[in-house]
This record gives sequence, C-alpha cells and structure tokens, in this order.
Amino acid sequence: MGKIQKNDKGAKMRRYLQGILLMLMLFTMGLKSTLAQLSFDNVRVNGRENPLGINTDRPQFSWRLKSTQNNVLQTAFRIRVEAIGHPKSQLVWDSGWQMRDQSLFVNYAGKVLEAGHYYQYSVQVKDNKGNLAQSKKAVFLVGLLQPKDWGTSQWITKELLPEAMVNPLPLSSSKFRGDKTFDLPVFRKTFTISKKLIRSTAYISGLGHYELLLNGKKAEDAFLQPGWSKYDKEALYVVLDVTKQLQRGQNSIGILLGNGFYYIPPVKGRYQKHKVAFGLPKVKMKLVNHYSDGSEEVIVTDKSWKVHRSPITFSSMYGGEDYDGHVLPSNWPDVAFDDRNWQAALEVDGPPLVAQEADPVRVMQEFLPIRSFTSPKNGNTVYDFGQNASGIVAVTLEGKQGDTVRIYPAELLTVDSTANQKATGSPYYYQYVFEKDGLIDWQPRFTYYGFRFAEVALRPQTKGAIQLKAIKALHTRNAAETVGSFHSSDSLFNQIHQLIKWAINSNMVSVFTDCPHREKLGWLEQLHLMGPSVQYNYDVERLFAKSLRDMRLSQTPAGLVPEIAPEYVQFDWGGDMFRDSPEWGSSSIILAWYAYRWYGNKTFLTDNYAMMCKYIDYLGTKAKDHVLTQGLGDWYDLGPERPGVSQLTTPGITATAIYYYDLKLMVDIATLLGKKEDAVKFSTLQEAVFNAFNQQFYHPQEYSYGSGSQTALAMPLYVGLVPEELQQPVFEKLTTAVCQNDTALTAGDIGHRYLLRTLQQHNRDELIYAMHHRDDRPGYGYQLRKGATALTESWAGLPNVSNNHFMLGHLMEWFHTGLGGIEQEAESTGFKHFRIAPKMLDVLKNCEVSFKSPYGKIYFSRNQAQGNYQLEVPVNSRCTLVLPKGTYLVNGKAIDVRSVNVKEGHVELQLGSGKYTITK
Repeated sequence: MGKIQKNDKGAKMRRYLQGILLMLMLFTMGLKSTLAQLSFDNVRVNGRENPLGINTDRPQFSWRLKSTQNNVLQTAFRIRVEAIGHPKSQLVWDSGWQMRDQSLFVNYAGKVLEAGHYYQYSVQVKDNKGNLAQSKKAVFLVGLLQPKDWGTSQWITKELLPEAMVNPLPLSSSKFRGDKTFDLPVFRKTFTISKKLIRSTAYISGLGHYELLLNGKKAEDAFLQPGWSKYDKEALYVVLDVTKQLQRGQNSIGILLGNGFYYIPPVKGRYQKHKVAFGLPKVKMKLVNHYSDGSEEVIVTDKSWKVHRSPITFSSMYGGEDYDGHVLPSNWPDVAFDDRNWQAALEVDGPPLVAQEADPVRVMQEFLPIRSFTSPKNGNTVYDFGQNASGIVAVTLEGKQGDTVRIYPAELLTVDSTANQKATGSPYYYQYVFEKDGLIDWQPRFTYYGFRFAEVALRPQTKGAIQLKAIKALHTRNAAETVGSFHSSDSLFNQIHQLIKWAINSNMVSVFTDCPHREKLGWLEQLHLMGPSVQYNYDVERLFAKSLRDMRLSQTPAGLVPEIAPEYVQFDWGGDMFRDSPEWGSSSIILAWYAYRWYGNKTFLTDNYAMMCKYIDYLGTKAKDHVLTQGLGDWYDLGPERPGVSQLTTPGITATAIYYYDLKLMVDIATLLGKKEDAVKFSTLQEAVFNAFNQQFYHPQEYSYGSGSQTALAMPLYVGLVPEELQQPVFEKLTTAVCQNDTALTAGDIGHRYLLRTLQQHNRDELIYAMHHRDDRPGYGYQLRKGATALTESWAGLPNVSNNHFMLGHLMEWFHTGLGGIEQEAESTGFKHFRIAPKMLDVLKNCEVSFKSPYGKIYFSRNQAQGNYQLEVPVNSRCTLVLPKGTYLVNGKAIDVRSVNVKEGHVELQLGSGKYTITK
C-alpha cells in the first residue's frame, strides 16, 4: 500500500510540474505575442535618432509606434536615461509610469546632464489593448554648450584678413575689392594611440567649410560642412564618432578648408554675386579619446598644428573651384608624410559655436550622361545629364603632369551648343591641373551649381594627352528624410509634381535658397508659402528650426527681419525694396506657427516669440494709418511686362494682408503661451488693420479689392480681411475673374498659394484643375512643354531667368491636400487628428499618397476601377475620412453607424489607427 501511495504522489508531482511548465510556456508565448502586437518604429531625441551633439541639457523625447491591431492608443509611457560610463552606467532619470498618451516632445526632468557626455535611454509604453512595448536602447550626446567646454582648443588659420577688408554685410552696389588674393590652408597633426580605444569623438568647425581626413581618408560622407550661418553672430560645429577611423600607433589628422559664405574671394574673371567677407578660412577642433582603462585623451587645435598652402587654389560659392596638383603631393594627409617644412598654425579669434542639429548636405543621386556632342563653336565636348539639379561634376581623367581640364556646368545651352550661364552667374567653372602623369578621380569639394549640362575643355601640355574616362553629375541636397509621395493616373500632374520636387531638392541645403547658382540666398517668403509643400515630402523640422534661428540672428536692432537670412548682402536697389518686404519678413511669425502645428513642438513658438513681437512692433512703425505699402508685392506675377515687382496688384494689399495675418496668428500664439496682455494688444491692432484695409482698398459697388487681380481678391479672403457678409460676393467676383480670363493664372510668388487655398476652401477644386492642367499657356505644363526638368523662376519658363527656382511650386500642396486629401484638423497638432477628403474623384481614376507624420505613416489610395480605398492610420492618432455619400464596408464589415456622420453630399467616417480597405 505504501509503495502505491509513493508512486501516486510522484505522478501527481510530475503532473503538477508539467502543468506549471505548460502555463509558463503559454505565458511566455502570450507575452511574446503581446509584445509583437505593439512595437517601436523609432525613438528620437530633439527630433533625431541617436543624435551626436544636442544644444541643450534638457532634451525632449519622441517616438513612433507600430501595431498589428486597429484602434490602438497609447495609455502610458516610461522613460529611463543613463549616463554611459566605464565600467558601468548610472541612472540619471526614471520618469516612472506616466498615464498619458503623449508621445511627442516629452521634456526631460532628471538630473542636470553634462556637456560632452554620452547618455543612453529607453522607452516603455502601454496601449489601450493591454499591450506593453520596450524600445531598444538608444544614445545621445550632449554637445559643448559653453565656450569653456572646448577646453584649450583654439581657432587656427594660415593668415588674417586685413581689417579694412572685413565686411560682414556689404551693399550689393559695393565696388570690387581689388586683386589681392589669399591662399586657402590645409592643416596637419599627428598623434599616437597606445591603449585600447573605446570611443573617439570629434567636434569640428571649419569656416566656411571643412573636409576632415583621418589617416588619409575622409571621416564622413557629408558635403559643405558645416552649414551656413550668420558668422558675425555664431557658427556651427559638427560632431562625429571617429572611433573606427583611428588605429593603434601613429595617426594623422588632415583638414582642408574652403571659403563658403565666410569669404567670397574678389577674383576678376570669376562670378561674384556679392562681396561678403567675415574673415579668412579657419578651423577649430576637439578630439576626445576614451580608453578601456577609464582614461581620456584630448587633442585640440592650437599653434602646434602645421599649415600649408592648399592644392585648392581657388574656391568660391559663386565662381567655382580650381585644384592644382603641383602645390602638394596627394599623400600630404598620410601619417608618414614629412611636414617639417610646413609653418606653424596661427591662433586667432572666432565666433561662438553651436552644434549643427539639421541634417547635413550629401550626394543624394548620381546621373550619367544621356548624350554627348561636340560644340561647333570651340570643339569642346558637352555632356547632357538629362536633369537640371544642384550639385557638382565628378570625373575620371588620364593625363600628364601640367595638363589642365576645365568644366563649365550650365542649365541651358547657347545657340552654339556651349554652356549658357548668362542667367545663372558667369563665369563659373571647375579646373583641375595634373600633379603627375596618371589616372585620377576628382570632384570639387567646396562649391556647387545648378546644371543639366557640362561643357568640358581639355587643355593638354601635348596634343591628345588627356582622356576623359568617365563623367557624372552628383546631385547634392540636404539629407532630410523623405517622408511623402504622390502618384496619380494623371501623367501631367505626376510630371508637375516631379518638376516642383526637383526645385525643392535643388534649393534645400543648410538654408532654403531661391536658386542653386546665381544667388544661393535664403529668401524668406518661400518658407511659409512653400513650407507645407516641402513638409509633405521631407522631414524638415530641424531645418525649419535653423531657418528661424537664422532670422533671429539677422533681425536688426530696430526689429526688421530682412528678406534674406542669413543676411550676407544688403540689396540697395530701389531703396529698401529688396530688404523690407513684410511678405518675406513675416516668415518669422507664419513659419513658426505652421511648424508648431505641423510637428507639435512648442519650442517653435517659445524660441521665437521675442523675435515675433519685435517684428510686429517694427511693422507698426512702418504702417501709415495701419496700412503697409513697402516691399516687392506679388513678385513675378504674370503681367504685360518682364516679370519682377508686382504688376497687377495694388501696392499695399499683399503687405497689409500679411500684416493682418501676422496679428491674427500672434493672438493665437500669445494666448497659447499665456501672454494675455500681449493677446489683447495684438487683437486690438488686428481690428484696426482690418478696418483700415477695408476702408482703403474695398470697392463696394464691385465687391472687389484694389485692382481686382487674382491676388488682390484671394489674399483678403484667405486671411480673414473680408467681412463675413461680403465673403460670398467677393469670392464670386474672384471666380468670375478667373473664368473670364479663360482660367489662366496671373498670381505671382505671394498670391498664388492664397489663390489655391481660397479656391480649395470654397470647394472649387475644378477651377484649380482647369487653371493648371494645360501646357499651352504660361504655367507648369507650359514649362514642361518647353523642356524644363525643374521648376523655373517665371511662369513662362523664360531662358533669361533661373530655370531651377523654388518659389512658385504651391500646386504641390494641393496635390497632397486636394487630390490626395490629407490635411490636419484645425484643433490638432502633429497630425494627432487628421482628415482625408480627396477631391476630383470623378476626374482622376487613381491617386495614391503617403506621408510619414510625427505619429507614423499615413497612406491613402483610391482606385475607381476597383471601387475601393486603402487607408493606413498611425498608432496613437485618428482619422476623419470623407467620402461621397453612400454605404461602405470597412475591411469587409458594415460600418458602425456611431462612427459615421452623414452630411450633404458626403459621409464622414471616424477611424482609429490601423489598415483599412473600404469598399462601396
């Protein structure tokens, strides 16, 4: 009996243990399944993944989530931050579980973070489905926040620019500065690593631009580093992890410098748009090595570094670049190179430094020639790359010592099939002189141009000695992430979208420029007018933050925000016309508001509020009876004369309308920031401007404003200057005027976006379609018909102006918001709640748009032939989908009537996160 009992107990124990094991297995499987249903798309600090060099010790954390389930909302989060140390890390902040749905710009609230220190962090979230997700550990590095954080590092140079030649803000009319030239410098430093290296971090700024070589090889793939800034106020520095580029034993540092916008060399025979001169090129660097034994070694720029004349004998943002291999042997940056005959570097003063947080410029695409031919005028070979784009030319050449190659890039060709630079800045070229016989690969380092063609002139020492083995165009632009796309069944609209996108690509550097050749300047009106178009395609949060910083640094003591930022030249043609246009300077307010709403980051407002208030006060001093009349007006509208200053719109309408819009936004901004007295002040002034505008410009007998142009009617309607009871008759006046002009567009740089937005808001998308879906009159289709591959400066695609220009691309916004239908709801920020209301369903058979919002990917497509719609809504956000009136199935199921609003002519479906197929 006892034996049997013993066996029974053993069997029971085994079954019990097996049950426990099975439960553990099921729990583990369930846990894994739960975790898999909610996951992280990415985690970011101050808008960047694993950023090196943030400009604050109080960072902000954001993340995007993914889920295999629908209707998922975050319910809680937890953030942990640790200081990375050796041998172990130390916790500096644990937020604890916060019962909030916030996943954008969560403020750090832990111990004070130290400059120049690495930190790792992780995020946990819970959702409304009971899921838990854990992010992978990510890293960020706090930048050098104060001058003392640079230690003993000094700015170094080869020579100083004479004080009489320093001119940080020249007049455009200033005369040539003379023939004196200065050598560009290269620097060297060697050092020894005798321990096991854990991490090496380089902090570097080279003005105007640098190229860093470690042991003879480039340390990064970026171009034109660092970005441009207002150098008399500050400069940018770059942070690099260079651990893998260093080796045990001897190491070498080599640095080349280019002039950039720090100094425009006054060389006759090369194009110069202006004569800005902050000083001669200089560099500052701090290299910090961390070793396995816990020790640290710091290498800094000082007079112990060696300097020599650069083989780059000429470098200019406006004139091109020359390289002479005779100046230095190509192995000069190598460890073993003998630099005993080089001179000691000169220590000098320099501007304060802040870390570059926007993406760098990179080579983003390569083009091989689609054809080549010989010019009958001079016998040079011309290469056609098929696309007008910003960038440089890269060549593989074989030649003999002293042979010279010269390359002229151009947008267009002359009648003699040579490079035509007449409208884009001439002469501009690249030149290479062979150091010795042999094969070389070469490309310019510190300049770029806008071009489709390259004319190559071979100048051998002996006839036939040079062979061009290969040539390609390297398209360079800011490396901001692509976040959007558009494609439809309409081939013309697809081509127009690409036309505009190439102009955006070509003018997105560290500054949004007007053109990639003649000026390369940051004209400000395009930021608020083209901003939404850009944002539907690229993540430019940090680049817009830099643009606003450039405005703050360029604002005058009187409060003027000039038309260009950074301001490198003061155009004095026509008085202040090219410096003081409210439609340009108001980017300081409008862009900040647009960016805040788009990304949900309140620092766009708090960082710039003082600038905004100062600018509003400035405009008040310029207004006469609350009306502004200065500036360029509706620049490049389509009138009877050569395009330029507004021809069709009464002076004062656009400036005063923008002034009113500024005040309207400032009421909202001040209220949001708790500035009650300011809000009252702005509201009172807004009312005064409203009354003055209507008194001066409104014609009651005609229901019209000013000249009655498209711009004169659309802008007051959009910004709210038309009294409510007059809005319908004024709008009818606008549409009548458009139709009577055979739907031809006339609005220019300022008015065109407001025309489109006004028509769209009043559900007259068919007029937008009619105005732009043609190629037989000036407009987008007309430019394509004339062979343009990037948006041109004029509606008519004139050959005597820029053929790669940023400012008139407003139709792109309508492609995404009208045809694609994606827009943010009025009460939302960061696209937490968005609306998809596609238009022209009876005209376009198919349309597909995508956009990675701050919360994640938004996708919508419609296929009329199949009769269905595809929709994707990011986790932690929601969508109002607007479709024609009817009965729909969502993912094969009837819609819950509680989620549907039926309105005249359409239905509104309320949908949470997830993927949906909607059929009628």
